[in-house]
Order: sequence, then structure tokens, then C-alpha cells
Amino acid sequence: MSEAAASNPVAGVGDLAIVLHSHMPYVEGFGTYPFGEEWLFDAVIRSHLPVLDVARDLTLTVTPVLADQLEADGVGERLATFLREHRIGAAERDVETADPDHREAARAELARYRRAEELLREVDGDPLAAFAAVQERGVALAASSATHAVLPLLATRAGIDVQVDAGLASHRRRFGGTAGFWLPECAYRPGLEADLSRHGIEWFCVDQSRFESGDESLAPVATEAGPLAFAIDWTAISWLWDMSGYPSWPGYLDFHRLSMNGLRIFRIDGGPYDAEAAAVRAAEQADEFLDSIHARLAAYRERTGRRGLVTFAIDCELLGHWWSEGPIWLEQVLARAEARGVRLLDLDRAAAEHGGEARQEPLRASTWGEDKDFHTWDSPAVSDLAWAARGLELKVAEAVRSGLPRERAERAVRELLMVQSSDWAFLDQRGQAGDYPFERATGHAENAFEALQSSSTNTGVPIKSRLRGLAPDLSLTPFLTP
Repeated sequence: MSEAAASNPVAGVGDLAIVLHSHMPYVEGFGTYPFGEEWLFDAVIRSHLPVLDVARDLTLTVTPVLADQLEADGVGERLATFLREHRIGAAERDVETADPDHREAARAELARYRRAEELLREVDGDPLAAFAAVQERGVALAASSATHAVLPLLATRAGIDVQVDAGLASHRRRFGGTAGFWLPECAYRPGLEADLSRHGIEWFCVDQSRFESGDESLAPVATEAGPLAFAIDWTAISWLWDMSGYPSWPGYLDFHRLSMNGLRIFRIDGGPYDAEAAAVRAAEQADEFLDSIHARLAAYRERTGRRGLVTFAIDCELLGHWWSEGPIWLEQVLARAEARGVRLLDLDRAAAEHGGEARQEPLRASTWGEDKDFHTWDSPAVSDLAWAARGLELKVAEAVRSGLPRERAERAVRELLMVQSSDWAFLDQRGQAGDYPFERATGHAENAFEALQSSSTNTGVPIKSRLRGLAPDLSLTPFLTP
């Protein structure tokens, strides 16, 4: 918690908990642009480093699969080389070759990348250190499952325990203890809180907006198993997330249209990008956001007589990577919240201060995906992936319980964890990445079967795998426990 927040603990009309979910699929060692390691590097450069530079008094989830990649051998050097040669170098060429109308836009992109280089240098080239350091500014870091699996779709309780246990162990080693847990895709089914409680988890986030019509989400939900459920406020999230939301302003940087050197120098409306005008608009939208948050909290207080909590959860990568001006917007929201009568809270503090007034009502199965249900990850369009993952889980669990040698067991479980990642069905169902997600899922399944069926673990020929750094804190205990 920052000094400003600590010195004025009950100021304002109500509370705002900003939750940034940072996650990237495991691409380290798998393919090239646009879905290989360059995808990860662009997210670090354009989103993670700028967001971490301004973040305070909020909650940040760090998925283990993201941290695994940022901890991989040589990743800092490769990231620095990519930034210097492929982004700064390209921006310098744009400055040299752009026509007069677009030269200032090219200079703005060059400045963006040079600032990222400075931020990377400040943490000695270690991007994971930037996540750890932000805790000194009142940012609560929360854990998640090992490979961003949709937990309600797993076949066994042991499978859930492996995902959660590996995720928590990863987080403790890298960042220290945590009371909170991010459910990947906010995927919840009744009873899941008991699985979380077994691991000592005290709070998690859900999306119940499919079943809510007013301001119910401004109070958390108490579960019988113990953990507190924070309902994210989709009304507030939609101000940014909808197609007509903040990032759609025509003067913002166009994500899709690139220069000849592969960089972004065009506005959404097609004109030359004006970085100063975009920064002014982002600040204006920060004021609009806070005014709307204040009005929502004031109405809740008038209706209930209680202090409300808006849980505003979005993907971290939306800020900077997809919406280039997002870090500016976030910085201004954080800087101006107190003056607008809105107190910033991380979810650890929110649990302590709002848990006593939690609602007593059942939670229903939901996600924050399309239509708020599970069809993105479990429907006819992706049934081959969904059912294959469940079948593989049962086969791996049985083999491990039956005494599969440890080296083969660990390899099989790691490949299973990768098959269970929510990313493959998400990308495949939306048709956003061609054959890449299907090939990734089936490739990991093939490797898992190879580990199960190999008659020897010491032939000198390694089982095909490029999971060089996945789940280093893996424990097989859940699969070994009767």
C-alpha cells in the first residue's frame, strides 16, 4: 500500500480494486513470429514494463506459465537483442524513411521502445524482477494455476490439485506468499471454492454478470468453504472493453496497420498518429472513468448505506500491447482517483475491509468468456481438444499412480499441463491463429503419450519436448495420493 492510501484509509465515496491479469501462452521455444517468442517479447516491451512502471495500489496476477518463460535461461539477453535490433532498429529506419506527415509518429514509436530499453536496464535485464519490485508500491501479486487451465473442465480432483499446487509453489518461490488466486478465464463451477480452500486460498474472482442486473457486484460473496469471491463489475469493465469503449477513439494508435518496417505509426482513422493528442485523450478518459466509478459507488451507498467495492479486472496486456495508450490511461486513473473521491484498494486489503459485509448467496457456473459460459473451451467447435485433454488426464493420472518411473512421470505430467492450457481452445475456437493452437495441443499430447509408452528413460535419445522451463516447481503428490 502506498503512503497516500495508508494515510487516508476511509476517504472517498467508495473503493476501486483494479485487477490486472498478466498472462501469455507458453511460446518460449515454439515457433516464430507472430506466435513464437516474439509475441511474448512484444507483450513485455509494450505492456508489462510500461504498466509496472506506473502501477501502485492495485492487484496484479502473474500466471506461472508467464513467469516460467521470463525465468528461462538466456531470455533476458534474447529480449534485449530483440528490442534493440528488431524494434528500436526498425523504429530508427521508420524515422529515416517516413514521409514528413508520419515522421513524428515514427519518433513517438522510437521513444516508446527506447523507454522500454531503459526500464529493462533498470532491472538488470531481468523482466521477472520488474514484477517482484512492484510490490514495494502497494501492488498485491496473486497466483494462478500452472498453465492457465480452465479448472472446472478438468477430469479429476487430482488434476485440479496439480495445477493449483504447482501454481502456488511457483508464486511462493518467486514472489512470496499470497492469499489470492486468479481463476483462469474466471471459470467457476459450484464447489470449486472447496478445492481452493484445501490449498489455503482466501479469495478469488468470479464473473457473475450473466446473473446480475444491478450493482450486486459491488459487494463480495462469502462461500461456505471459506474463500471470499470478488465479483468483477462488468458494467465498469464494459466502459473499456466494449467495441465502442475507450480504446476505440479514432485518434489512438492502430494496432493492425503497420509501416513498411513493421511498426505502428497510423491512427485508427488512418491518419498519421499524434502521440501528444492521444495522451491528452487518455487523460480525459481517465477522468471520465473515475467520474463514472464515483457515480456508481455513490448510488450504491445511497441504496445500501454501505461502502461499495468496484472490482475492475482486465487483461494486463490490453494496456500497452493492444491499446498503446493504456499505460497512460492507467497512470492517470491512479494519480487522479483520490481527488475524484475514489479510494484504491488491492484485493488483500479489500478482503479484510469488505469481507465482513459479504453477500450470502450461491455462486453459479460462469466464465468471463463470450456469453459468460464455457463454450469457448467446451463446445462442438473444440470438442476434439476438450475431450482429448480429459482422456489424457485420466491416462496420465493412472500411469503415475501405477508407478511410472519419475522422469517419465514428470515429463508426461508437464506435457499434460500444457495440453490443459486454455489458450489452445480459445485461439482455435476463434480462428485467430490458423493451425498453430491445434498443432500445439496435439503435439503436447503426442509427447505425453511418448513419455507414458517409452520403455526406458535413459536411452540417450530424449523424449521430444521443448518445455525447457515449464512448471519447475511441479509436484506429483496429488496424482500419488489415493
